[in-house]
Amino acid sequence: MSLQSVRQFFADHAPDIAIIELNQSTATVALAAAAHGVEPGQIAKTLSLKIKDEVVLVVAKGDARLDNKKLKAAFGAKARMLSSDEVVMITGHPVGGVCPFGLENPLAVYCDISLKHYTEVLPAAGAIHSAVRIAPERMAQLTNATWVDVCQ
Repeated sequence: MSLQSVRQFFADHAPDIAIIELNQSTATVALAAAAHGVEPGQIAKTLSLKIKDEVVLVVAKGDARLDNKKLKAAFGAKARMLSSDEVVMITGHPVGGVCPFGLENPLAVYCDISLKHYTEVLPAAGAIHSAVRIAPERMAQLTNATWVDVCQ
């Protein structure tokens, strides 16, 4: 279902973007970078966070680490990662396939400025073997994302 919701998202909003489906898993940054022949930073990982009573998605370059002080400054509270079950229930995507496209529920999306280092990034596309190639600015535009600085 998740891959299908991402397919529908791109059919509706960006039909020029093709979903890449591979035979091997791209569920981790290392696996995805190797499978797509790019450096780990070019993989756009989507992190599901709960801040106070709100769930948000933060998309960052694959080798970036969240900075708790920056997160708290940007969002006004501490953040916690969602459990695997919460991720699936709230986003509709499995862990390893989470992306800001085709979400089960509307969520605020934030793109970390670390993504701006690249002209093209590869976020997952709703499954552990799928991705898209997209410019960071276009991803932010398509998902109504806000740019933030929350990584080390």
